[in-house]
Amino acid sequence: MVHDLNEKGMNSMKRTMALILSLVMVMSIVLVGCSSNETDGTQEENGDEPVHIKVFAPQNAETDLATNSFTKLVEEKFNIEFDWQVTTYDGTSASEVRNIALSSGDYPDLFLLIPWVDQFSQTDLLRYGRQGVVLPLNELIEQHAPNIKQVIDDHPYYESMITAPDGNIYGLPHLNECFHCSYGNKFWINTEWLETLDLEVPTTPEELRDVLTAFKTQDPNGNGIADEVPLSGSPSLIESSIIPYLMNGFIYDDSRTRLLLNGDSVEFAANKEEWREGLAYIHSLYEEGLIDQGAFSQNIEAHQQLGNNSEAQILGASTAMHPGMFVTNEEYSKHYDAIAPLKGPNSEYATYNFPSTPGGAFVLTNNASDEVQVAAIKLVDYMFSEEGRIRSFYGEKELSWREPVEGEVAIEENVEPIVAQIPLEDDENPRNDRWESLSQYYHSREFRDGLVQATDIYTGEGYERRLQEATHLYEGKEPSEVFPHWAVWIDPDVADELAMIQTNIQDYVEQNSIQFITGSKDLETEWESYVQGFEQLNLNRYLEVMQEAYDNSQL
Repeated sequence: MVHDLNEKGMNSMKRTMALILSLVMVMSIVLVGCSSNETDGTQEENGDEPVHIKVFAPQNAETDLATNSFTKLVEEKFNIEFDWQVTTYDGTSASEVRNIALSSGDYPDLFLLIPWVDQFSQTDLLRYGRQGVVLPLNELIEQHAPNIKQVIDDHPYYESMITAPDGNIYGLPHLNECFHCSYGNKFWINTEWLETLDLEVPTTPEELRDVLTAFKTQDPNGNGIADEVPLSGSPSLIESSIIPYLMNGFIYDDSRTRLLLNGDSVEFAANKEEWREGLAYIHSLYEEGLIDQGAFSQNIEAHQQLGNNSEAQILGASTAMHPGMFVTNEEYSKHYDAIAPLKGPNSEYATYNFPSTPGGAFVLTNNASDEVQVAAIKLVDYMFSEEGRIRSFYGEKELSWREPVEGEVAIEENVEPIVAQIPLEDDENPRNDRWESLSQYYHSREFRDGLVQATDIYTGEGYERRLQEATHLYEGKEPSEVFPHWAVWIDPDVADELAMIQTNIQDYVEQNSIQFITGSKDLETEWESYVQGFEQLNLNRYLEVMQEAYDNSQL
């Protein structure tokens, strides 16, 4: 976007004011009383005086952590008094505030963070761990956290995700086994149009071509106008890009790093002949007018405008994690169902992404006294228990959640229902009785599968079940060996170098893929120069660093 000098000045002033406000926010402490009438009768004995813990945490507009009833519960249960330093859910602002605090030396005892807002990266943890700013948690977990210890024992991949190459655990990420998030690059097709045109669900790249051609030429919306858009997507979200789903019939595309594992060798996908084959196929669809031109440039809003077209339903298919990303019209939305990965000439893969973000959401600093360290690890250990995660995430029983009743069905139908949420009434204020996203330290697949959901998948109340059922089409169809980016720690000494190389390579792959697909570059005459271009981008150095990190991982 182009700005004139006045706009630049205004933006600079706004950034300066935001920085000042961030500094003020870091320095401000909201004192919370430690008394509460709510208790489960299991107060921990930490002495007569409460343990004061200075905590940095994001807080949304519907929550007041100082007066929150879960806050009051754990304060009494563990004899804690919190001093809250809060920031917003704005990721950029939260990251700035955290970094300012760490740079100034005036940082709290404890960081409680939300991965999708801001958290410590694995490299951050290594860097601050070496400096002594961040404390290792190994002994605290061993001595005071039986629930965390059990989860580590039961989930070896979680242990590898949290254990640095030096053997220390410097922070705890959320282990949130979101099933539908694990296979985000789904393909949603208008099954009403399939029925109208008496077409079968496509299972191969060529069958998909035939279906999209029918969508384009046979007027499935019945308005007598050739206004149908067979396939669209958006580059604004990784899951909405059309490339990974279509590429997976030719070579595995993880949609992020484009790294592959061949045994224990780290390799690269986007310079292989199979990648070229995939691009040639996608180009042929584009050349035949079966892919929307905006699929490689439009933002989320434009993508949804296409899906919600007011004159008539015109979109035949789209890539997305879920239909709500491209259509919010309730009647239109009911027509889209997911289809399984296509069986291509080389493969039939589904893009898999580990659903938890590695790094540190729970991080203790060297400002924490021994008393604070013990109280804090007991607090997070409670959120690893079933009682603690239900109370912290869903709120108060009989107010925000209840036990399931006979006849109610969990998201996964063969699982015993665990929790039924009680929705807010239309005129009801937020209940401020839970920490919600702040507390998702251990949401296992089994736990998430136990949430009660309506059985009509085309209603809002049954939407999660719809995603669950769609994801079963993709489950287990990733390669037997997937590069484990969640367990690979990058040494701080090479982190900046690697970040620059990685960004350049990712941009190069995306830009050239689009150019080959749209025809502004020719796959026959310009492929070799494209492959040679990776030499200038230091692809070999990138693979060398990632190989070393993989070899040093705790796998």
